[in-house]
Amino acid sequence: MSKGFATNNSLSQKSKKRLIPAEPQGRLISWSPWPPANFQSRYPAFPFVLTILIILVGQWYISLLK
Repeated sequence: MSKGFATNNSLSQKSKKRLIPAEPQGRLISWSPWPPANFQSRYPAFPFVLTILIILVGQWYISLLK
C-alpha cells in the first residue's frame, strides 16, 4: 500500500459504479409542455409559495378597491 497520492484509478472506478437515481421522465400532464415530471421533487414548496403570493396579491387588490 503506497502512501501519498494514489497511483491507481480506484477512486474513479468507485465513482463510476454509483448509480444516479432515475428521475421521472416526461411530463406530469401528457399534453402540456410544462411542468416536467420531476417538478414536484425539485420544488416541493411551490404550492405553498404560490398560495401565499395569491393571498398577498388578493389583499393588495382588495385594498385598492376601498
